[in-house]
Amino acid sequence: MAPTKKILIGCTGSVATIKLPELCEKLRDHCLEFRVVVTERAKHFLKESELPPGTQILSDTVEWAAWQDRGDPVLHIDLAKWADLFLIAPLDANTLGKIASGICDNILTCVARAWDVKKPLLFCPAMNTRMWDHPITAPQVELLKSWGYKEISCITKTLMCGDTGIGAMAEVDTIVQATLRYLNSWEPYSSLGRRH
Repeated sequence: MAPTKKILIGCTGSVATIKLPELCEKLRDHCLEFRVVVTERAKHFLKESELPPGTQILSDTVEWAAWQDRGDPVLHIDLAKWADLFLIAPLDANTLGKIASGICDNILTCVARAWDVKKPLLFCPAMNTRMWDHPITAPQVELLKSWGYKEISCITKTLMCGDTGIGAMAEVDTIVQATLRYLNSWEPYSSLGRRH
């Protein structure tokens, strides 16, 4: 029997984080194992009671509590090793800028910095149209893509602020289908039978 594929979901400080429960349910329907890393701002949009039972939510608080002395686990490194695929949904403008600049000041950006670029990383931008249209956004997105990361493009809709325009996170079904496609096309084993 093939091993269960493991997904690390990252959520940032975008209102689209409210879609996490739906995303988790649909990934679970495909028998995928997942854990969730969140920024402190993402917590504002997260209701843990709406998540599937047993969902692990990992944050800076959890990481810093886990490490007390030499030899203790370093959670962001362990997570980067554990996951077969890193799905950042949503990726807000702030975290996009941090990852593009190499800044790693929270558990999510530390995982991104420690990520093995041979493994798939999918990102789902989500921000207000004005932020999406800013001249810095396109070069940052292109930089991530140049590293092999895969963009699940944002869409046009009426945003939470009431504006209508591009910048909303892709629909959950689109994200799930892209995740399955990249999981199924990535071969985690080398010719020697060892993981990369």
